[in-house]
Amino acid sequence: MSVTKTKVRDFRSAVERLKEISGQYIETDEPVDPHAELSGVYRHIGAGGTVMRPTQTGPAMMFNHVKGHEDARVMIGLLASRERVGYLLDTPPERLGFLLNEAVNHAIDPVTIPNEKAKAQEVVHYADEPGFDIRKLIPAPTNTEEDAGPYITMGMCYASDAETGESDVTIHRLCLQSKDEMSMYFVPGARHLDVFRKKAEAEGKPLPISISIGVDPAIEIGACFEPPTTPLGFNELTIAGGIRKEPVELTPCVTIDEKAIANAEYVIEGELIPNKRVREDQNTDTGMAMPEFPGYQGIAVQELPVIKVKAVTHRKNPIMQTVIGPSEEHVNMAGIPTEASILQMVEKAMPGKLLNVYAHSAGGGKYMAVLQFKKSQPSDEGRQKQAAMLAFSAFSELKHVYIVDEDVDPFDSNDVLWAMTTRFQGDVDTSFIPGVRCHPLDPSQTPEYSATIPAKGISTKTIFDCTVPFHLKDKFKRAAFKEVDPARFAPSLFD
Repeated sequence: MSVTKTKVRDFRSAVERLKEISGQYIETDEPVDPHAELSGVYRHIGAGGTVMRPTQTGPAMMFNHVKGHEDARVMIGLLASRERVGYLLDTPPERLGFLLNEAVNHAIDPVTIPNEKAKAQEVVHYADEPGFDIRKLIPAPTNTEEDAGPYITMGMCYASDAETGESDVTIHRLCLQSKDEMSMYFVPGARHLDVFRKKAEAEGKPLPISISIGVDPAIEIGACFEPPTTPLGFNELTIAGGIRKEPVELTPCVTIDEKAIANAEYVIEGELIPNKRVREDQNTDTGMAMPEFPGYQGIAVQELPVIKVKAVTHRKNPIMQTVIGPSEEHVNMAGIPTEASILQMVEKAMPGKLLNVYAHSAGGGKYMAVLQFKKSQPSDEGRQKQAAMLAFSAFSELKHVYIVDEDVDPFDSNDVLWAMTTRFQGDVDTSFIPGVRCHPLDPSQTPEYSATIPAKGISTKTIFDCTVPFHLKDKFKRAAFKEVDPARFAPSLFD
């Protein structure tokens, strides 16, 4: 890890940190259209993930001149590299799952600061003012020309249960529908905010909600934890506090009875309106939403809950943060918390056996995990599959688990495929678990794909055991090379 000076505690300090590290940040003064062009550019620069090739993992990118939004800039790709996430969270990239696991176990509650100290409220726009239009205030891009509209893809959505006072923060796809309305997509049965929303709606009441954009990356990563690691009532902002070892600062909203992240670049204040729904693509009629993490264009939903916007606040000269839906950025935000959850559950059951986990890029950080497992004695044989079963329990949306030995790098796809080629027999080492609920955005999980699938979202979870049987370990030793210091011979490659 490079030596850096800037302490990361908000979005702007994160950008400054990247500027200190060669190859991690670029910016352009070339005018860019937020409608499809901006994402089209970054697709080539650094999107990676499940984006259609050609793409690559590259630097974060700042667009200084966004057409139609002369007073704002747009940043994309802040977290689109695991190495970059490591720099921003002060942890080697292969240890990030362990960092988050530790943060969950040492969570720190957020604190509230007064409005006058909140940088996110340096400028305030009220929805009842003449000319108010969130589409003009917020430079939200579209990923493709088919998108249902401009999307906020990195909004930290914060709301509370009116009965219990419990609060939660999650990330949702938010489409700008009009000058003061947004649609909000909830994955069925998977988000705590949806529980709060339904509870308020049953009572005929709106649910106050704030959307903070451009925050400390520790908040963005921590917000992506899911049950059972963070059950209903667990505020994921406490995880960011655990990562930074200091509390996240919130501030009261100016128009609703809710709080927002005090140092955000933008905050949208609004209410989820009870019993009001909108067609996601009502402004385009494309039938599409936006590209989702599996790499396919999302299908527009016919009826989505509506947020009525009450105000937009922001810092002076704000920076809009966005992501490409299927990019490596999603892999890191979803995948690293997944790794932490799997590490936590397996460690409790069989301490010391699971050495590491990688929520692989090919699965968007959700569908595919590689488990590095160590067998130390004959009785460990078979426990590797138990670990895989626990991984499915730790993260219900997981579809495929690959298990490798301690001499295989789980973060190196070539090494994993080598293990699968030389340590795997399909009829012996594959385990199928059919008829299990997975994630609804996988297009292969439909009755149309296979008559064995009873309903959309049902999948066959699969374990690929690419480990050597314990009694044969001495026959599968990799060629051993002499340990040397290569920096003596090629110092420029090891600075």
